[in-house]
Amino acid sequence: MFSSRLTSDLHPNRLAQLLQAKRQQGATLLDLTQSNPTQAGFSYPEQEILQALADPRSLCYEPSPQGLAQAREAVCFYYEARGHQVEPERIFLTASTSEAYSYLFKLLADPGDEILVPRPSYPLFGYLAEMESARAVPYPLVYQEGWGVDFDGLSQALSSRSRALVVVHPNNPTGSFLKKKELERLLALCAEHNLALISDEVFSDYAFAPDATRVPTLADVDSVLTFCLSGLSKVAGLPQLKLSWIVLAGPRNTWERARERLELIADTYLSVSTPVQHALPRLLAAGVNIRAQIAARVRENLTFLRQSLRQGPCRLLDVEGGWYAIIQVPRTHSEEEWCLQLLEQDDVLVQPGFFYDFDSEAFLVLSLLTPTEMFQEGVARMLARVSGG
Repeated sequence: MFSSRLTSDLHPNRLAQLLQAKRQQGATLLDLTQSNPTQAGFSYPEQEILQALADPRSLCYEPSPQGLAQAREAVCFYYEARGHQVEPERIFLTASTSEAYSYLFKLLADPGDEILVPRPSYPLFGYLAEMESARAVPYPLVYQEGWGVDFDGLSQALSSRSRALVVVHPNNPTGSFLKKKELERLLALCAEHNLALISDEVFSDYAFAPDATRVPTLADVDSVLTFCLSGLSKVAGLPQLKLSWIVLAGPRNTWERARERLELIADTYLSVSTPVQHALPRLLAAGVNIRAQIAARVRENLTFLRQSLRQGPCRLLDVEGGWYAIIQVPRTHSEEEWCLQLLEQDDVLVQPGFFYDFDSEAFLVLSLLTPTEMFQEGVARMLARVSGG
């Protein structure tokens, strides 16, 4: 009766089952997986946001496949403030980056075609590809005192059905940015194999330190068809106000052909809310302060984590930006067992590395977005548990 594109296994895993039981028991948990900024104790300019959404123009429906002109211009100003020239004609608004991926997979892939995606990374690409009757094929990132693309592994992942290559910049959860030399090789590979390049840049405002070898954005690429994704969820800490965008880049004649086809796809759905589009200039302005609070929080938590792990059995992997940190723990237990012990015995919730497709043990993933006091207590309990074996 149901589509084969949907997974048949809908049962919660052991960690989810234990978490549900703990919550039903009324346990006070230290959640070190917090990814929702609206529930992480930040100060939001409530009146400014609400007033922005009260624009009378929102009462009039103006269907626009690419998005309203003034909203796309606001996105252009966002890039201009970062030293990049992006024209409104190169921008498509979507309700989320997930929807942006669905548009791009529709645009680029026929049923059975393949999308190359990084591993480890956020465990969403497989589902998004499957729902478009495509297949996500992982290519490896390797860690050698810092994360980078394994180009040998990437070459092995290529096939005649490869249609696009996804980079997450910076990656979630590794926090690694694409470097200029890596981009040169990726562009050459995409040109050779006629692949589009998709750059997920939602965390790009959250770098921990400057790096001249780093690529700031792929919105300036002019040699290969490229799509850059971002949105309000991370840029302004406003995931509830559903608006994201795609920036088209590459050879003009190529991205213009892509734009024509994307317009047809977007016109089929017209999912972006009119009030949020009209509010976008003010929401991006309000997001500057929210983003500063988030950046200060994640830096403070990362500093505490580095200091806490100077000695002991745990190792903090190098991280360049984003909202997450990865800790390597002793393999005396599996990742799952470590997570279950911490939740059952210490009321601390962390994520295992296999949630993000790590191909070896044993890694725990922590959110640096967690309120500082909770983060510090949770880390202390975690280290006590790990040190105790």
